[in-house]
Amino acid sequence: MTLAMPVIKQRHCGSMAIGAIPEGCRLCEEGAKMVLFVTGLCSYHCFYCPVSDEKMYKDVVYDADVLAEARAIRAKGVGITGGDPMEAIDRLCHYLRLLKAEFGPSFHAHLYTMTTDEEKIRRVAEAGLDEIRFHVPPGLWRFAAKSGFAPAVRLARELGMVVGLEVPLVPDRPDDLVELLRWAESEGLSFVNLDEMEFSEANWGRMHRQNYATKAELSYGVQGADEVASSILARPWRIPVHYCTSGYKDGWQLRTRIQRRAGSVARPYDEVTEDGTLVKGVVEADDLAAVVRELRTKFRVPSNLMMAVPDRNRVEVASWVLEEISTDLPWPSFVIEEYPTANAIEVERQRLPGL
Repeated sequence: MTLAMPVIKQRHCGSMAIGAIPEGCRLCEEGAKMVLFVTGLCSYHCFYCPVSDEKMYKDVVYDADVLAEARAIRAKGVGITGGDPMEAIDRLCHYLRLLKAEFGPSFHAHLYTMTTDEEKIRRVAEAGLDEIRFHVPPGLWRFAAKSGFAPAVRLARELGMVVGLEVPLVPDRPDDLVELLRWAESEGLSFVNLDEMEFSEANWGRMHRQNYATKAELSYGVQGADEVASSILARPWRIPVHYCTSGYKDGWQLRTRIQRRAGSVARPYDEVTEDGTLVKGVVEADDLAAVVRELRTKFRVPSNLMMAVPDRNRVEVASWVLEEISTDLPWPSFVIEEYPTANAIEVERQRLPGL
């Protein structure tokens, strides 16, 4: 019997898929998945790892208030990353139970791991993990059936988790990658995600030493990956295969997540842009009470259109209000654009005319 050739679905930002993408990816596409970095520890040393020097191989957590972040983006689930999250198994299970207890069993949790430790796999299943994605290192792609990943994926399936693979698309190893997909198909796994390798500040030197180059001047994606992905997806696979580009992660997933967050955290005086950033007016001063008093008494600015922010030495005001009155204020005034995140990274700043 000859298998029908697959229909390749062209997705956002150059991504492609045959079959349905995993639930974790679907929620990421909505911007409805928070990202939880639980540790930088990892037992492998992959040359393509993009994790920053501040996090790599260090047991650090970068989400202090997990529940607040989940509420801020109205999350429907969590994608847990590292390092290898399984290297901090106690912390990982704590977060899984915390999130499931707070948001209910339908709150979807997935993670990426290179571990084959059966005890750890059992523990995350008991803690409520829904979807596990095994990251098989390239050196084992041809030998996965004889590696520790074979019993690991079977155990994870027996425990009721959705089981798939997530690996980088290494453009000069297409034959090995095809062998890995054949094994995944023979095991009846739910999906295989192929991530476009990308340059980062941390891995730039390692990637160049492996003779990789960026595919375009303004892209961090690796040259040749798109073409190899097209050829692999054109084969008659019986399981879903999803090629996820670096542009898709940064240009679509991150953007939709920021848009969701902006909708939750924006105040009445904030203008939300198409990209999910916030535009607001800012008056900088040492005596914030004096600024608020002046705005309220002299200019009749409603209280819901301004707010003192002591830890940033400023009063935030509706930009359209501040633009009208800045010439009568003795303090430096600006219209700024910033991300709706906890660190509020500033994108742009325009000085307004003043006294």
